[in-house]
Amino acid sequence: MELKVVKVETPEGCNLILGQSHFIKTVEDLYEAMASSTPSAKFGLAFCESSGERLVRVEGNDEELKRAAAENALRIGCGHSFIIFLRDAYPINVLNELKRVPEVCTIYAATANPVEVIVAETDSGRALLGVVDGGTPRGIEDEEGIRWRKEILRKLRYKL
Repeated sequence: MELKVVKVETPEGCNLILGQSHFIKTVEDLYEAMASSTPSAKFGLAFCESSGERLVRVEGNDEELKRAAAENALRIGCGHSFIIFLRDAYPINVLNELKRVPEVCTIYAATANPVEVIVAETDSGRALLGVVDGGTPRGIEDEEGIRWRKEILRKLRYKL
């Protein structure tokens, strides 16, 4: 077994969602979940088929994001994994819908941070072991940090 680190190349101004599912219809069901949960969002998604033709299946409503998803999915290359790039919305706006897709097994990351994917490669194929999502903590929040967190959540209207 060989371990590899694959850096995700995220388009400017995007969030990403990385997960694993189990069936070819994932690509269409994820498209429907994205389109119905946040109609104004721009997105591209790609799914790594792990049997049959073993192609990267692609959907979305934005050509740049579809291309970025396809290229990253191919580089990650883990069977039944999927990646979604999202613009003009946040993962919190779509995650519940994505989790309700029957084929979705796991969500590894939902972030705007830089992401690296830890991949194990064997003679049989590749496995997605986990992700590095952003940087290591620099410390523990103080009163000023608490105040900032509460203000930003209210400013973004995620808390009252």
